[in-house]
Amino acid sequence: MAADLIKNIVIVGGGTAGWMTAAAMSKVLIPGYNVKLIESDEIPTIGVGEATIPHIKSFNANLGIDEDEFLSKTQGSFKLGIEFVNWGKIGDSYIHGFGMIGQDLAEIPFYQYWLKMQQAGEAADLGEYSINTLAPRHAKFIRANPDMPGSPLGQITNAFHFDAGLYARFLREFAEKRGVVRNEGKIVQVLQREPDGYIDAVVLESGEKIAGDLFIDCTGTRGLLIEQTLKTGYDDWTHWLPCDRAIAAQCESAGPLLPLTRSTAHSAGWQWRIPLQHRLGNGIVYSSKFMERDEATSRLMNNLEGRPLTEPRYIPYVPGRRKKTWNRNCVAIGLSAGFFEPIESTNIHLIQTAISRLFTFFPRASFDAADIDEFNRQVAFEYERIRDFIILHYKATERDDSPFWNYCRNMSIPDTLKNKIDLYRSNGRIFRDGLELFADVSWIQVMHGQGIRAQGYSPLVDLHSKEEIAQLLANVKNVIGKCVDVMPTHAEFIAAHCAAKGQA
Repeated sequence: MAADLIKNIVIVGGGTAGWMTAAAMSKVLIPGYNVKLIESDEIPTIGVGEATIPHIKSFNANLGIDEDEFLSKTQGSFKLGIEFVNWGKIGDSYIHGFGMIGQDLAEIPFYQYWLKMQQAGEAADLGEYSINTLAPRHAKFIRANPDMPGSPLGQITNAFHFDAGLYARFLREFAEKRGVVRNEGKIVQVLQREPDGYIDAVVLESGEKIAGDLFIDCTGTRGLLIEQTLKTGYDDWTHWLPCDRAIAAQCESAGPLLPLTRSTAHSAGWQWRIPLQHRLGNGIVYSSKFMERDEATSRLMNNLEGRPLTEPRYIPYVPGRRKKTWNRNCVAIGLSAGFFEPIESTNIHLIQTAISRLFTFFPRASFDAADIDEFNRQVAFEYERIRDFIILHYKATERDDSPFWNYCRNMSIPDTLKNKIDLYRSNGRIFRDGLELFADVSWIQVMHGQGIRAQGYSPLVDLHSKEEIAQLLANVKNVIGKCVDVMPTHAEFIAAHCAAKGQA
């Protein structure tokens, strides 16, 4: 079987996707395989993936990266969740927090007990029962304490904000130290072999030809290999996700250093706010059918909290995914595989899962069709379930103040999402379908936060008296409140553990 092994892997494109892939391969595959990465300093990366979800912690840990060093070198901060402002209706605000809500009782999720009391008008806001949603309201943060597994202080779940360019640089240094070879240059030609159309080599502007057995397309939305060369095709989801433009800008820091991403809805989309140690990352996401570019730019720049540090950068995109993420001997990773607006910070996570899945299905030179088909099936499932969760943010609204929101409120939705909403509306039931990314606690926070109301709850809740349930809720709320009181501020924690040079 040794003759059937591939040896040469070529990653085309740098940025977050390219260097995450290279770093992981340097840890797992070298010295058994040759790994090259091709990028051009003249080709900019999108570089707005500055917010993550908690899974990034395992990626960094598997590489053996020290968390404090990583945060210091990337001007990073911590993230406990995402605050959504003006989504359900103007004036509303809720936090989609990571981690647990309350304490489950007798195998029944805590939120079922909360639903009974909430429907009776006898419960506090859902966000009062999770340390991940209460702490950022007070600009507080501390890492989870593994010695306190039964306490909210042991159940804190965090992700990160970081400068995407600095993260790519950090991973480049990591990967090159472990044997990844970087080639600088623009690709001017892609050579395919006869008769099967597999990619044989790429040719650089200098005339250098770089051959490979397996090619990883990390060229962003242009999809140099997966689309421009292999004509794979693309599923366009604009009819469900109508925003198709983004504008990004950076500004000076302002206000307290909050451990959350903020997403504020406007008349035809939304604006993000991502706090780093040295600046704020900002951007506006909008629908070109409902808002002109100049209006979107003006809205973004007029709503910055600090002095602008960069000119606005325009990013057109098409929400959706490639019809195949793995085609012949090419695997698309990152935005070359598909694009979701960063509303739930899923794009870096999708890089991570693509890398992990590639290792699971790592090919021989024969590139078995069964492996490739299963890889693509799993990717399709993953993207479609994330798609449904993002559509929920637009569909679940009472806003009728603009044509954009009228469209979103009235649009048809996939049956998979409709079924989720119907189950929740009946008795507050939420089921995680297989390996889909978002768990029940994520779904309830967004559905309830944006105005979808359950009419009932699990009848098993009534096995406990109303007094017993009221005591459970009161105890959870009281303990979480006391924990938040003793936590340091987010800024204090960063200063003590992972401040960037010159930021302490």
